[in-house]
Amino acid sequence: MDTSLVNRIVNTAVQLNQARQADAVQTAVLRRTLDMQEASATVMLDALAAATPVPSTTSAASGPLGTQVDTWA
Repeated sequence: MDTSLVNRIVNTAVQLNQARQADAVQTAVLRRTLDMQEASATVMLDALAAATPVPSTTSAASGPLGTQVDTWA
């Protein structure tokens, strides 16, 4: 058997193994990044919900504004 053929097969196998390992590392980093973004988004949405005032009523029931319009369809 030709030794150069064997060397090429071994080199190809090593390169495939290294590519698989690199893909696994990149996937793990991506997962951590997405988890951190999810946590940050959750914190921001919670802060937004806490800072948004809740109106006491949904429509004007008394007072001069919003109660004097008479409309008919």
